[in-house]
This record gives sequence, C-alpha cells and structure tokens, in this order.
Amino acid sequence: MTITELSPLVRRITAGNSSVFTGPGTNTYLVGKEEITVIDPGPAMPEHIENIAKACGDDIKQILVTHTHPDHSPGAKLLHQRTAAPVMGMYALHKQTQDKTFKANKVLEDGDEIREIEYTLKAIHTPGHASNHLCYLLEEEKMIFTGDHIMEGSTVVIGPPDGNMNDYLNSLQRLLSYKVDFFAPGHGNFMHEPKKTIKSIIRHRLSRENKVLRKLKDFGETTLDNLVKFVYDDVSEQLHPIALYSLEAHLI
Repeated sequence: MTITELSPLVRRITAGNSSVFTGPGTNTYLVGKEEITVIDPGPAMPEHIENIAKACGDDIKQILVTHTHPDHSPGAKLLHQRTAAPVMGMYALHKQTQDKTFKANKVLEDGDEIREIEYTLKAIHTPGHASNHLCYLLEEEKMIFTGDHIMEGSTVVIGPPDGNMNDYLNSLQRLLSYKVDFFAPGHGNFMHEPKKTIKSIIRHRLSRENKVLRKLKDFGETTLDNLVKFVYDDVSEQLHPIALYSLEAHLI
C-alpha cells in the first residue's frame, strides 16, 4: 500500500484498477487527520478497502462520492459495512451505467457543507460527465477534488444520456469562479494551474465541436462510425469506440 501525503490535510491512496478509462487507477482521498472524510472509495476491491481502513483506523467520519460510476463508488458499500460511516453523494438521473449498489445515507445538494474541526468541504454540483457529478472544495487549502470532471493526462468521456456536453461546458465555466490553487483529480496527479487547465479544456472541446460541424458539412448524411474516423483522426483508432460517446454528446 502506498499512501501519498499531498498536504497537511490530504492523503491519497490509488486503487489497483488501472486501465484505458482509469489511467493509473482511481484516486481515493483521505481528508483530515482525526475526523477523516474519505472521498471516492473507488471500485469494490477488498484489498483497496482494506488499505483505506488501515490508513484511517477508527477515524472515518463520512464517505463522499463524486459520482456513481463503477470505478468511483462501489467501494462505498464495503467501507460503510466495515465502519458504519455514512455515505454521501447524489443519485444520477439515468441508471443504465451507474453503480447499482450505491445507497446514500445523505443525499447532497449543491452548496452543502461538511464541517469538521480541522476543515470544511463544500459540494459543488458539476453535471456533464455524469448528471450527479459533485466536486468538493477544501476551503482551508484552496483545493478542489474534481473526480472525473477534470482528470490529469486525458480527456473526460461524456456519454449520453447521463453525460451532457452542454452541462459539462457550463460546469467548467462555473469552476472558473472559484479561487483555488490545486485540483485533486479522480485519476492522475495534482494539477497546479486550475484556471489555465479549465480554459484549455474548454478550448479543446469547442475546437472538437467545430470539427464536428465542418465534417458534417463535408459529408452531409453519414453515420457515427464514419464520422468518428475524421473528427478524431488525431486519436488512435483503438480509442474510437470510446470517442463515439463524446461524439454523440457533441452532436446532441
């Protein structure tokens, strides 16, 4: 087990579920030293849950999830069974691709705060990657835990119907209003230039969307499978089945 100390209040344990979707694996964050909040306990991997429990002892106060995709929230049920710590998050509008085991002891809303002696976490509703996606602002350290809203080293997949490109862009714009120094993503390492990162993502998405429009004019009536080859010609063909989701989101 590797526990990475990221700041006086934050530690990270990465689950062993690396893949093309998850990069090096899902990051689980431990916030606080005595009253610990676990953010994204990850997949239902007993070894990972054991590592979280060992790192926290009896000090877990609550378990937060950023969203209910299978690489982020199934571990919440196992950790709750072990510790009785309440699970908090939001339910998705569309259930098809969600974690069916997720059960919130408290359903969070935009602006809700979790206050402990050492720190305060604020929930920020950021739909786009998922309708129920939440980021969490750690006010004391000017840090936002971004889940899959913003990831290091890769572009977020927006998969309809629960994923929505318009919501995603609006949520990115909203995060620009927060004065923060770091992003702590659900996959990858700390990101040190939040505003620059957001603006770059927005430019990239709008550029891709303009490319979609140009290719539609070139082809007229066509299929998704044909369109993806030209809109994502700068991406390995092995990733085109994944790119189809975001292409559909752009078209919608």
